Amino acid sequence: MRSAPSRVTIVYGGAITLALSLAASPLMGQSLQAPAMTTVDGKPNFNGIWQALNTADWDLEDHTPRAGLPQLGALGVTPPGRGVVEGGDIPYQPSALAKKQENFKNRMTADPEARCYPPGVPRATYLPFPFQVVQGQKTLFIGYGFGDFSRKIHLDESEPPPIDTWMGRSSGRFEGQTLVVDVTGLNGQAWLDRSGNFVSEKAHIVERYTLMTPYHIDYEATIEDPTVFTRPWKIRMPLYRRMEPDIELVEFKCVEFTEELVYGHLRKK
Repeated sequence: MRSAPSRVTIVYGGAITLALSLAASPLMGQSLQAPAMTTVDGKPNFNGIWQALNTADWDLEDHTPRAGLPQLGALGVTPPGRGVVEGGDIPYQPSALAKKQENFKNRMTADPEARCYPPGVPRATYLPFPFQVVQGQKTLFIGYGFGDFSRKIHLDESEPPPIDTWMGRSSGRFEGQTLVVDVTGLNGQAWLDRSGNFVSEKAHIVERYTLMTPYHIDYEATIEDPTVFTRPWKIRMPLYRRMEPDIELVEFKCVEFTEELVYGHLRKK
């Protein structure tokens, strides 16, 4: 008999910093009542499980349906969708646009998501998986449904990142109902979507999470990278609170599904 999926544990910096004991969480078995808009210290309440409901992970810009691998049939199709880029188009420099087009051509195997690598910022927010926010006075943790990846937002300090990483270093502050997050220290290896849009290690990203209602966040991310783009540009989308009485993040260690793609070429003939 297949065992039930285990609960997610948030891991940061190689050490367990927070276990989401969902069996004791107020999300489990709760009545469907409106969550509080503020925490006990008067800050906007982002605690809970959220999800983007759009096609941004397939392509940040406007896009029509696209075929995938023939053996997948309709299962591998890119669904059509409206873009989330303000102004419509991403302002690439000519050389960077050529790299984006090369990424797109090789997207079935080159996309870091296909290899189960960390999604980076801002992509982690609009992957087609839920994510959970656990909010404290000095730190805000986010556990992502994809690959059991996580992120720590520092609310009490603003130090430069010691090294570049997939998820970078996030420093946050509150401006009224908005959480503003400054992200630096990205390693430039993550893509922004499955269509090959990308940033370099020089990227600077500023996210804005604005609590509009107990059930909606207005999410914005301004992306600046002078080595890739001609100017800063912005994406914007709503995030929705998941309100099912038994909602939870379940373990999804996707490495086992990518072994052939990543290591298949090493097999002895």
